[in-house]
Amino acid sequence: MLAQDAIRLGFHVTVIDSTKDCPAAQVGAAQYEAAITDTEAISRVAAVSDVFTWEIEHIPAEHLVALENWGANIQPSPTSLLTIQDKLRQKTFLQKLGVPVAPFSAALDESNFLGGGPYVVKSRKGGYDGRGNLVVPHLDDPRVGETFGEKPVYAERVVGFEKELAVIAARDMAGNIATYPVVETDHEHNICRTAVAPADIAPRTAAQATELAHTVLQKLKGAGVFAIEMFAMGDDVLVNEIAPRVHNSGHWTDRGSVTSQFEQHIRAITGMPLGSTEMLAGAAAMVNILGSQERPLRRDGLDRALAIPGAYPHFYGKSERPARKIGHITILGETVEEVREKAKQARGALDI
Repeated sequence: MLAQDAIRLGFHVTVIDSTKDCPAAQVGAAQYEAAITDTEAISRVAAVSDVFTWEIEHIPAEHLVALENWGANIQPSPTSLLTIQDKLRQKTFLQKLGVPVAPFSAALDESNFLGGGPYVVKSRKGGYDGRGNLVVPHLDDPRVGETFGEKPVYAERVVGFEKELAVIAARDMAGNIATYPVVETDHEHNICRTAVAPADIAPRTAAQATELAHTVLQKLKGAGVFAIEMFAMGDDVLVNEIAPRVHNSGHWTDRGSVTSQFEQHIRAITGMPLGSTEMLAGAAAMVNILGSQERPLRRDGLDRALAIPGAYPHFYGKSERPARKIGHITILGETVEEVREKAKQARGALDI
């Protein structure tokens, strides 16, 4: 989706992907076939690029810092990626900013927490969609060692939240910040299933979430789109995690905003002005299409989904496998209730 908008704006795109004929290549990007952790491939592509960026954070940040020091234009700054990539470092960064976060500790010692558990033990690096997380009643639970071994971890207290929120925000080369409406996300088995904008929250809560996003982006370096994931607890908001990239909770902007998060990222990293984040409808929803089994991509029921007014399916060109995100459906409508119901109908129409 980044490649589509970059090419539409006249840029030549080269991607690093280990899968032959990857989704970006299918829409016109040149492909350097290699693992995203391959430092030689990264060096080669960065050397011939006016600007180098990423759409997944599990890449060698230290190598990107070295490339930036040698003169490569890498956006956002690899120093921001270093801060965010290590979740304990990220939490400490947020805490120092005065941003409210769940209680956490570098040591798996319950004496560092007031009020007891349960706790979530998290891998400091590499976790996503619930991978690398383990909820336990006590930090001496034997499953911690069985699950993580010698991998570096830290602990957070599980907080009782009412809603999961996200703010997609962009920062340009001059430090200007643009935010999209606060989104409410629904997760199942730690995987985002739906995102609805605007979030059904009090105006005060929405303002607080937006202000927290501004606070975070003002301290991060470099240009690009970031997603700030949050928990709503009554009228208060806690920041959960930062994603230094375009994000699943912002996919609805491709149809639902004047400027999609993908175009916004391209604008930001190439020195262009940030675009309008105004919504094109009263409400928008995004529902993920997850694979159910190992097989080639199928589109059974697509005709039924397309018959729903305001429904826009988008497949990524990936083969199917269990729990793999192979596409999404954006729904536009007048109210949150309308788009939620149509999103359920549209996803139910697909036999995937």
